[in-house]
Amino acid sequence: MIWKKIADIILKNRLLILILIAVSSIFMGYQASKVRITFNGGKVLPVTDSAYIRYAEFKKLFGQDASTMVIGFKSADIFKKDVFNDWYQAGDRIQHIKGIKAVISMANLFNLEKDTLNHRFTIKPLVTHSLTTSQAVDSVKNQLLSLPFYKGLILSENNQATLMAITFEGKILNTPARVPIIDTILKIGKNFGQKHQIEMHYSGLPLIRTISSDLMKNEFTLFLGLSLLITTIILFLIFRSGYPVIFPVIVVLLGVTWALGILVLAHYEITILTGLIPALMVIIGVPNSIIILNKYYYEFAHNGDKLKSLNIVIEKVGITTFIANVTTAIGFGVLYFTNSELLTQFGLVAALSIMSTFALCIVLVPIIFSFLPDPKPKLTKIKDRRLMQTVLISLDQLVHAHRKAIYAVALVMVAICFYGMLRINVNSYVVDDLPKKSNTLSDLKFFESNFKGVLPLEVSIDTKRKNGVMNDATIRKVEKLENLISSYPEFSRSLSLIQGLKFSTQAFYGGNPAYYRLPQGFEDGFILSYASHSGKNNTVLRNYLDSNKQFTRASFEMVDVGSNRMNKVIANLQPRIDSIFNPKKYHVELTGSSIIFIKGANYMVKNLYQSLALAILLIAGVMWILFRGVKMIAISLLPNLIPLIITAGIMGFFGIPLKPSTILIFSIAMGISSDQTIYFITRYRQELRYTKKSISQIVSDTIRETGISMIYVAIVLFFGFGIFAFSTFGSVSALGILLSVTLLVAMISNLTLLPAFLLSLEHREKTKEKG
Repeated sequence: MIWKKIADIILKNRLLILILIAVSSIFMGYQASKVRITFNGGKVLPVTDSAYIRYAEFKKLFGQDASTMVIGFKSADIFKKDVFNDWYQAGDRIQHIKGIKAVISMANLFNLEKDTLNHRFTIKPLVTHSLTTSQAVDSVKNQLLSLPFYKGLILSENNQATLMAITFEGKILNTPARVPIIDTILKIGKNFGQKHQIEMHYSGLPLIRTISSDLMKNEFTLFLGLSLLITTIILFLIFRSGYPVIFPVIVVLLGVTWALGILVLAHYEITILTGLIPALMVIIGVPNSIIILNKYYYEFAHNGDKLKSLNIVIEKVGITTFIANVTTAIGFGVLYFTNSELLTQFGLVAALSIMSTFALCIVLVPIIFSFLPDPKPKLTKIKDRRLMQTVLISLDQLVHAHRKAIYAVALVMVAICFYGMLRINVNSYVVDDLPKKSNTLSDLKFFESNFKGVLPLEVSIDTKRKNGVMNDATIRKVEKLENLISSYPEFSRSLSLIQGLKFSTQAFYGGNPAYYRLPQGFEDGFILSYASHSGKNNTVLRNYLDSNKQFTRASFEMVDVGSNRMNKVIANLQPRIDSIFNPKKYHVELTGSSIIFIKGANYMVKNLYQSLALAILLIAGVMWILFRGVKMIAISLLPNLIPLIITAGIMGFFGIPLKPSTILIFSIAMGISSDQTIYFITRYRQELRYTKKSISQIVSDTIRETGISMIYVAIVLFFGFGIFAFSTFGSVSALGILLSVTLLVAMISNLTLLPAFLLSLEHREKTKEKG
């Protein structure tokens, strides 16, 4: 009754509604023009999570950890005069770029020297200008090799590879201002490599995030264009006429505009997930138009009255498509409750955009077609096309004659795929999203093999008392902790206060490498006095010790071994850390961007399980409202749960790991595939209520009428999500492929298992009556 009133309002106030939508769309378009790409990678862990809170506290004390980009190369000519001098000049040019805080390389290093007169250490650069002779370069080389402080950090263990560490200023790190800076650095590095015919390598989180942002920007446009192209082609193949192609595309483009407007109004930016929303609106929005137009042409073929047909369309299709879009929105919307900023933004904007696109379709499509000429005969005979009729008749016969075979095939597939599910590996990598053939990945491998990685790992040590760090026993404990962590192959050697004190001891004894150790006995007072008098010149004290000397840090680099391996390493490491630092007296925290990523991945996987459960529960609630009865809920849910099991099995058999991007598939697919169940059962129940046909005949009629729209919609979804397979982001590619497969299987399931269940229910009722 309510949809009858809505239909009357829409068709009686067409011009007014068009004006209102036009004004609203102009406003949303203006908002959409302000959309921006994110530069900080997006927050995965909730800001209320204890690990995130401690990471934020760590950054307040010691500054941003993921602020370093590295350039490196491997060559036997590292210490040749021309190569060395050009490397020095490259570092010097980079150092003078606005926004660069510091540059460290083998040609831009410092040494500590003892100033006996002023009882302090002074910092002396090893190189202050280009060197004029090979002997001078050899002298610098010998000095560098005599400084264990830099061993394995700037020069590889075999002295064949070197790197330049470039630290960005925190205020520009996560802003668009870093892009031209990185471009300049890459140009300088390229010129150096070309001049000396050396292969250059580049890495570090600032660079990785910049490359990801560039890819996001490119794919944002690419996938919107591809989604429009593929849906336009499918619409033309279905309707073979201009109007049913042009105007649905215009409507979904308005939906895209509204989606971007919602994104901006919510004060969000484009991330790897929200960047998919425009293409998703096209893929999910076009099926609304297909269902509306199919029903319109069907009704017009029966009564020949355009306005009456459109009125019936809104009344009959409105409730079905509304509920179908609600379940789709639920599939995305449950992500809002994960409390992960990345997923919250995606879930909220996607859900609101789906419902706004639906509203535009159900209002605009009937209004637009009310002004267009009457449909041509070929449009009213879409359902009679031979190929489609052959498919639907075959499905009808299969369901009626081979129900047991359908159940047997389904059970066998579920059993096989359930075994596959047990083989799924839960694993995420920091660089998961970069193309497998990307230079960035091969460059990362270069730094991992020569310097044990470039991803930051920080260890924060809280002694819980003022001046607690400077206690000799504490210093020894920190040294033991650093040796423990460095003993793992996943981690580099440390850079810390301890290494600074060792460097100071070496300087105190005239630079003798044999004295690169912690001060002992009476040395403590002298060396610590010298260090404290060094003031602002003592970089190590300033960067690795807080003002109250209660906190210190140890910095490592780590290999991107994946969350699965790293979780095991951390679990193994924690009790060993506790054996060194009593947790009752100290708080030792493994933190930094890499650890936050791993904990974020763990959090997302755990919470996405809960999101899937919530999606199933909410969709079951929708089914209860629509159909009532436990049997009907089971019948409506099973055809959509089985495809999820099959997809999980495929992931297990093909070694596709379960990670935040792939587990997203399940709640999204559950929401979208439930639409087809609603289309089928709603049509079935309408016939059951208003006709005296047998259930068997109603099932046949439903397959032959609703099946057309279900197949067309499935084709749009399959090819629409299939375009994401061409993404350069591994996670988006996997999302596209698996969603396409899941939704295709869901369509087959809803056209075979669902009607088979309904027929079995009829058979059971008849058996009861006879009994």
